[in-house]
Amino acid sequence: LNRQTDGTEIDLENYVNFLSDLKQGHVNSDTPIYKELRNKTRDLSCLLLADLSLSTDAHINNNARVVDVVRDSLFLFSEALTTTGDRFALHGFSSRNRSHIRFYNIKSFDEKYDDKVRGHINAIRPGYYTRMGAAIRQATQLLSKEVSTQKLLLILTDGKPNDLDKYEGRYGIEDTRHAVLEAEKLGLRPFCVTIDEQAQDYLPYLFGSRSYVLIRNAEELPKKLPLLYLKLTH
Repeated sequence: LNRQTDGTEIDLENYVNFLSDLKQGHVNSDTPIYKELRNKTRDLSCLLLADLSLSTDAHINNNARVVDVVRDSLFLFSEALTTTGDRFALHGFSSRNRSHIRFYNIKSFDEKYDDKVRGHINAIRPGYYTRMGAAIRQATQLLSKEVSTQKLLLILTDGKPNDLDKYEGRYGIEDTRHAVLEAEKLGLRPFCVTIDEQAQDYLPYLFGSRSYVLIRNAEELPKKLPLLYLKLTH
């Protein structure tokens, strides 16, 4: 980047704004993207788990679907975390019943964010249902192996848990809640990001009142996700 100001550490908030503006085709070249180095090391790992169920095929406007916004969010999130040097992994999930859980490896912790990973992000497609508890357990297994002091499990979704074989309703809610509690017992911090307008009816019970956020305008998700990460990890 040619328009650096003084400093040795990326100012993540300004950098995200820069990337978002760049994507939209208008950039303020005077935006400072560096700041003084405060912490030489950030001892944390983050696993982002994205809901890729069929509901993400729904349109949010005339030009974009939920899955398109999720895809943009993964791109911008990855670009931002690559600048921080934090360890991160990207996974997606959907399901068809308890014996058919689709858990997609988009980027593992030890993979570099490169064209291969970008191709994986481009390839995400909506399908099937949302057996969230099973996906959280699988993500927990991966994240718990990290040696970092801080372990953030960031769950990105557009709706409540649901699946075939009676998973919809109370069963799905309770299974997901138990999966969240299991993750917390292992020292992980689960946090849910949703665009579901009805989220306040069930997410406080699943994650706790301070461990979720509702993004009311889905179009803002790509920009808000990395900024939320910044707040959660500072």
